[in-house]
Amino acid sequence: MSPPLRPNAVAFISPQNHPILIRTFEKGDELKYHYVAHTSLDVIEERTNGPTKSNDCYLGLLYAMDDIAAYGYITPLKMKIVLALPLTDSVVRDAEVIMTFRALHLAYYHASSNPFIRLHDTPTGVGSAKWKRFRQKVDEISRAASGGSVPS
Repeated sequence: MSPPLRPNAVAFISPQNHPILIRTFEKGDELKYHYVAHTSLDVIEERTNGPTKSNDCYLGLLYAMDDIAAYGYITPLKMKIVLALPLTDSVVRDAEVIMTFRALHLAYYHASSNPFIRLHDTPTGVGSAKWKRFRQKVDEISRAASGGSVPS
């Protein structure tokens, strides 16, 4: 049995390629994960605009760098989600990564479907107090993935 996923960071990126939320779970590496999110955009664009367009939301492993493996997901409305996992010798199962992405997508969907909250209410977007529940849900999904089961 493979060990559970341990996300280092998750990034939500708008269809216009603006970071909405970059949530890190490793202290002191915030800037590193901003770089990972922005670097992932090039690979995502390459895979989605190439000659073979796929209807699959899961983009798989985008790239590996030093001690990080970046995985990508793009929603039907072109919202991009990047998940940074530590590079280890253990096997990362696509099914577990896909479940994590679907839970993150669902959390974003529920947060953005609230008619009383607009995505860009403040210059900080989801950094505002109104998006606190969404940030908590992302943290909860990360903890659940680390434990082996992702909530829906």
